[in-house]
Amino acid sequence: GMGIGLVFYGSAEPLSHFASKTPHAEPGSQQAMADSFQFTFFHWGIHAWAVYGIVAMALAYFGFRKEEKYLLSVTLKPLFGKKTDGWLGYIIDIITVVATVIGVATTLGFGAIQINGGLSYLTHNAIPNEMWVQVIIIVVTTGLFVLSALSGLGKGIKILSNVNMVLAIALLAIAIVVGPTVKIFDNMTESIGLYLHEFFGMSFRTAAFNSGERSWIDTWTIFYWAWWISWSPFVGIFIARISKGRSIREFITVVLLIPTVLSFIWFSAFGTMANTVQQNGTADLTSLKVEETLFGTFSHYPLGILMSIIAIVLIFTFFITSADSATYVLSMLSEDGKLIPTNGKKVVWGAIVAGIAMALLFAGGLKALQSTLIIIALPFAVVIALIVVALIVEVYHEKVQMGLSISPKRYPEKGQPFKSYEPYEDKDSEDAQVLEKSEAKAAGKKV
Repeated sequence: GMGIGLVFYGSAEPLSHFASKTPHAEPGSQQAMADSFQFTFFHWGIHAWAVYGIVAMALAYFGFRKEEKYLLSVTLKPLFGKKTDGWLGYIIDIITVVATVIGVATTLGFGAIQINGGLSYLTHNAIPNEMWVQVIIIVVTTGLFVLSALSGLGKGIKILSNVNMVLAIALLAIAIVVGPTVKIFDNMTESIGLYLHEFFGMSFRTAAFNSGERSWIDTWTIFYWAWWISWSPFVGIFIARISKGRSIREFITVVLLIPTVLSFIWFSAFGTMANTVQQNGTADLTSLKVEETLFGTFSHYPLGILMSIIAIVLIFTFFITSADSATYVLSMLSEDGKLIPTNGKKVVWGAIVAGIAMALLFAGGLKALQSTLIIIALPFAVVIALIVVALIVEVYHEKVQMGLSISPKRYPEKGQPFKSYEPYEDKDSEDAQVLEKSEAKAAGKKV
């Protein structure tokens, strides 16, 4: 999902902030150039991965440490106890599934729009940028990821994932070499400083008394927060699964910093390329559709055709791997946290996600996708807030009772995890008391 988003908005978001009014600057000004990266970093940086990270940490903590099921409802046991095994748990898990479905369907809609935009731009509209083409793209890719889902997350997906990484690195390397290299790194360095300086100001900005600025926040910031929230169950489960054996400190450091830095490099490269073309008057990239911006940018640099082809292939492979993984996660969530769900469920969820993606495109294209995300993210934002509280409560209880370490020295019962929300009896202590009484009785002592 993040992969499709990075390609879709890699040039488009910095360019939009540069060429349109931001909360701080007038379009096309030097301040707008600085703001374009500062706000892009804000939307794709630590805040996004903090949302993913908190859900992933809770799932990993309760899944590995407490040996619970991989369900979001389980993470709320410190607050609600056994109620999470009943109607309350079902409601939470249903909200989780709905948020994941909408988040994935929206991202696949973005992917179809981007692929169609690239093909249309490169073929000079021989392949039209139309709804029916996007539907064909969704149907074809759905068929491919359903086939891969039926075969399991095996060699095929692993190969595609590796291809994704190679193509992304190759595209980024070419962009840095053929683009304004020095300017790319200058922009990135200064923008990181501005981002850190304005971190808290941007985080708490609501523009309560400025309707114009509020509109900008609704269009960009609120949309992104909704996107990250809707994707957090899906991404959280995968992060959790690869985090076994890590300390909380290691987990937080890696999840927050590594993807954030990579996103900064990505947007610095493609954003600088687009802004430079626009600033120099070489072309008016703002006249292009959002999905065509990246390809319009490439056309003004050496190896532009090659970069465009790589970008289209990259989106296509991201599309398949994201959708395949999503069917796996949705099947797992709908089978009571079962780590190896049935193939039938994968096919059903694949068809549902594809159908919703097409329905949203027919309902209004990009605007419909964005609006649906914002609506569905609200209830799940409440769930995430409760997860934060539950995680803090349980970690505090464990620290008080046992001390925190990767491998605690003692357990309430041999081989059993500590759970503050499940009262336990010390069986070893009971056995010792029974033994002591029997020995005393055998010795003729009064017990």
